Amino acid sequence: MAWEGTLTTEAECNSLAGENVDATGWVEANKNAWVKQAEAFLTILGKYDFVTNYASISANFKPLLSEYCARYAAMNGILYNQSGYIDANELTDNLQVEMMLNAIVMRLRAIEKLIENQDFINFLT
Repeated sequence: MAWEGTLTTEAECNSLAGENVDATGWVEANKNAWVKQAEAFLTILGKYDFVTNYASISANFKPLLSEYCARYAAMNGILYNQSGYIDANELTDNLQVEMMLNAIVMRLRAIEKLIENQDFINFLT
């Protein structure tokens, strides 16, 4: 299978998922699906086809789109199976997972607020 994402790379997804992400679910097919979902969501939210028009997007804004898709994939990878984060101290480890997910969701929401603003979309292109 080949990487299918346009707005992010597999390496960025890997870096945001953390070292304890469960390998059984953190496979290229799942990462491709999660990135495609994020790309579709951004297109609908921004009312702009970021994937088709990727070449026309300012280089200053591409990292923001990449971050969103990679964080979305990372969140789903963590949620797929949290066993990699849990050992004998389940309470502490659950808090670690919750803190990671909260940080991811906080940043996703911040990016969503920017993208749903049409002035931002006009500035982006």
